[in-house]
Amino acid sequence: MRPQIALPPKNRTLLLRGIHSPEPVTGLTHNFYKYPARFSPLFARASIAAFTQPGDVVYDPFMGGGTTLVEATAMNRRVIGNDINSLAVFVAEVKTSVLQGSQRSDIRSWANRLVSKMTVCAPVERARDWAESGYQRNINSPETWRIRKIVELALGEASSLPSEEAQQFARCIVLRTAQWALDCRKNIPTVGDFRSRFHENAIEMIRGAAQYARAVRGKSHALCLHRSAVGIEKEPILTRHRPIRLVLTSPPYPGVHVLYHRWQVQGRKETPAPFWIASKLDGHFASYYTFGDRNEQQLKSYFERALAAFSSIAKIADENTVLVQIVAFSDPDDQLERYASMMKEAGFSEQKIPELANAPDGRVWRSVPGRKWYASQRGTTTSSSEVVLFHTIK
Repeated sequence: MRPQIALPPKNRTLLLRGIHSPEPVTGLTHNFYKYPARFSPLFARASIAAFTQPGDVVYDPFMGGGTTLVEATAMNRRVIGNDINSLAVFVAEVKTSVLQGSQRSDIRSWANRLVSKMTVCAPVERARDWAESGYQRNINSPETWRIRKIVELALGEASSLPSEEAQQFARCIVLRTAQWALDCRKNIPTVGDFRSRFHENAIEMIRGAAQYARAVRGKSHALCLHRSAVGIEKEPILTRHRPIRLVLTSPPYPGVHVLYHRWQVQGRKETPAPFWIASKLDGHFASYYTFGDRNEQQLKSYFERALAAFSSIAKIADENTVLVQIVAFSDPDDQLERYASMMKEAGFSEQKIPELANAPDGRVWRSVPGRKWYASQRGTTTSSSEVVLFHTIK
């Protein structure tokens, strides 16, 4: 086993504060969309500060909503991320796009004009191809059709914006507002409520885009790839992103079911509507995004897929690369050691940092208040308990 990771006292303090921070995901472009399983920007920031220097490359192989990418670029690091979920790629790309002042003005004017048009009486061109393909499933009920129509109206108006970046940003405003209106709601808000929230979101997101542009000094060094981490060592574009100093990520959790690709409307009625709003194709089942079916008791598929992914990640790392990841388990007594064995087989060596440890196993456990999971198996750990793991190449 390699020597333990050495951290100066200042970095240890920052990392501990970031790991255990209860602060909600906020700031810059983080609130553009509530992607499941987001980790704290403060944790990402602390990890990046502890293990990298300006100009270094940071990599997130399961980038989700792009927290690692936003924080790394804001700290003058180069960053590459990938995800198999096209919705995640859309969100991460919008969050890390640098909008010029003129583009932000165009979006602000568009949003202001659109608010007055948001009525159920307004004529709208139906998104028939998307509807016929099932992307509007469970949002055409007597309670939800008004929101669906307003969303169609807003998406149609977004095409009038002069640049592709502005159009994507506008879609993200609609996406965020529709998520607020439909996801995990039994009582659907009125069109008036939607209109007000849309305008609030637009103002806040434009302000966040301006803050992000200032933070990255007008240029974001972020690359978002729509692909699996398996085989990432064969990705030609990676030749411009070496060496990788930090892999910072949160992979799918074993035995914990998370809806990365659907919203739940009026109870447990699932809809793929976010893909329609983002203009991205889906068509996959939940197991595609979580390394395995939720009903597979032994999690064989999960560990096989995780091994394949981390084996590829190991091939693009070197002796100076540090891998920091957050993982949770439905049954840590069994799954944690299996996970540790999988990481070892993939080519990594776990490094425990005694100054950070808060458990008898020498690892760092953290609580995430208020987080809700859809657990597929009963376990001994609550859904809001996670472990932070540190690895280097063997």
